Amino acid sequence: MEDKRYEKLIQSFHETWENFPGQARLIDKSHHVIAVNAFAKKNGRTPGEICAAFGAPESHRGCRKAEALATGEGKLDRPFAERVRGWVPLDGWPDVVVHFSLAVPEVNP
Repeated sequence: MEDKRYEKLIQSFHETWENFPGQARLIDKSHHVIAVNAFAKKNGRTPGEICAAFGAPESHRGCRKAEALATGEGKLDRPFAERVRGWVPLDGWPDVVVHFSLAVPEVNP
């Protein structure tokens, strides 16, 4: 998604989230993916796609993006025992969240 208003935001996103060990995507209120980190790109995610169009529809149940945008507070859930997801609103960007998902590692003995 080429949009000049997001240039600095995309740069900051990559500086912060590029090496995150799970998928991280910058998503607008209309579900457009603005940017993806390296892990998400490796797993087939691309800027410009509609986030809810990727994967099985049931994988998007419980999406808390709208709630995070409405409240201005980060939201978390754990749809499976081995996965956590989050939606983080950004100060100064009332229509954008960082959405991440991360596999929960095994407990070290």
